[in-house]
Amino acid sequence: MPIRCVFVDDNPAFLEAGRAALEREGISVAAVAATSAEALRQVEAVHPDVVLIDIFLGNESGLDLARQLTDDSRTDGSTVILISTHTEEDVATLVAEIPAGFLSKAELTGEAIRRILEARTD
Repeated sequence: MPIRCVFVDDNPAFLEAGRAALEREGISVAAVAATSAEALRQVEAVHPDVVLIDIFLGNESGLDLARQLTDDSRTDGSTVILISTHTEEDVATLVAEIPAGFLSKAELTGEAIRRILEARTD
C-alpha cells in the first residue's frame, strides 16, 4: 500500500514538481495545501501517513503548524516532516523542540520519507 501524504508549501511550482516526483517514487500525494488552515482541513479529511510542511510557509509559520499537528489528535498518527530549502544544520535550533522529521527540499524523495517512517517505527 502506498504511503499517503499531505504536502504543504506556499510555492505552487514546488508543490507541483514535488508532487510529480514523489508520485513517481510511489508516494501518494493525497492533498496539497498552501496555508495552515488548508493543511488542517486536508489532514482531517485525508488522514495521511505523512504531512510534509515547509518551515517558511509564506506569511505563516510552518513550525507553528507542525507544533499544532504534533499536539493534535487530528493527525491520527501521521508523521510530520518539516522541509526547507535550508539545510538541517541551518534550522536545527528551530526544529529541535518539535517531534518531527526534517528533510531539505534537495533531499525530498520517496526513499528519504520511507527512512524517516521506518526510524519512527523502530
